[in-house]
Amino acid sequence: MQPNCGSWYALTVRHQHERQAAAALQSKNLETLLPVYRVRRCWSDRIKELELPLFAGYVFCRFLYEERVQVLNTPGVAKIVGFGESPAPVDDQEIADLRVVMSSRLGVCPWPYLKSGDRVRVERGPLRGLEGTLLREKASKETGSLRLVIGVELLRRSVAVELEPDMVVPAGILCAAC
Repeated sequence: MQPNCGSWYALTVRHQHERQAAAALQSKNLETLLPVYRVRRCWSDRIKELELPLFAGYVFCRFLYEERVQVLNTPGVAKIVGFGESPAPVDDQEIADLRVVMSSRLGVCPWPYLKSGDRVRVERGPLRGLEGTLLREKASKETGSLRLVIGVELLRRSVAVELEPDMVVPAGILCAAC
């Protein structure tokens, strides 16, 4: 796997075949990214913690455009996300942001894609330097939790990660304490 070999693309995969498709692509020596999150599911007789894909139905893969037939012939892969017949690459910075979020070990979950909201930059903690949309959820009347939403424009999907209020500043403002 070479870090600068081609562009990142989003691949649509068969329903609940994200892990299998990612493993098959990796076996072809292609760099893949399958971001996951942990969730607790309750059944009548037990509670189980599962790891689910953050972007259900999608796997990210880095490859050269000329390798697209090899990618499309991979079991579980349905198509390359794009416009018309042309695959559209995912911005490298969006992939880098997703990797930082995943390595932060903070609580992360899928989130509806948002077009409006306040843009913020994280100034402290493991997500320092990331920019995204800030949301406030009302947990109770006294307190609310903050989340930073990072989006993948091509997929029109986002993920949310929990933050502390003192970690962020508005995106257009330089932090004097830094």
